[in-house]
Amino acid sequence: MKRKNNLLKLVVLSMLIALGVVISPILRVEGMCPMAHLINIVCSVLLGPWYSLICATLIGIIRMAVMGIPPLALTGAVFGAFLSGVFYRLSKGKIIFAVLGEVIGTGLIGAVVSYPVMRFIWGREGLGWVFYIPSFIAGTLIGGSIAYFFLRKLASNGMLGRMQKMLGSPVFADAGSVLSNALTIAAFGAISFVVIEVVAGMFKLGAKPTSYAAYGSMAVFACIALIYFVIKKLGGNKLAADK
Repeated sequence: MKRKNNLLKLVVLSMLIALGVVISPILRVEGMCPMAHLINIVCSVLLGPWYSLICATLIGIIRMAVMGIPPLALTGAVFGAFLSGVFYRLSKGKIIFAVLGEVIGTGLIGAVVSYPVMRFIWGREGLGWVFYIPSFIAGTLIGGSIAYFFLRKLASNGMLGRMQKMLGSPVFADAGSVLSNALTIAAFGAISFVVIEVVAGMFKLGAKPTSYAAYGSMAVFACIALIYFVIKKLGGNKLAADK
């Protein structure tokens, strides 16, 4: 059984690496690759931190070799991939902590490490220690929101637990809650941000109106999520008081 699980893990790992290489050009600009963070988090939840680290490393190497991507393909992926898996395991299976690990690992650690790599190895001028932090954090929030929504749906119907069991990974009971549902609604805001930016890029719309629409959509979904959370919490407290 253990040998079968290990073989299945290698198959899933290979599929995620291939998928990561294929979808990484989507929305990619230097310093931001949201789809890579999506793969990191999914791999962390399904396989764990070490497999996620291997996945991010191999995707980065392939992208550098085939697509001519700078070392950001590695520095902007490996730290978040590992921390995502570590945070997920330490939190006993909280998906939001897998996203948080990616944000901290890539958005902060990876961004800071990228400066000396790009400055002294790649020869890029005009950089500072915090140069990549805004774009790295933006990329992790976009990719992390999509990953959270995807994994939250898998968890809510029990599919995530079954997949983890098949792979021989720890299975955690991360049942749906008011907070997780509110975060899922908020995740739609990040997805709408991506859609607006893509459409604006395709049709070459003005930067200012696009920015207003993109950030406005995120704010609307954030407000809806907050209202949902407050109403559900108040309703739950009232029901508990009546009993």
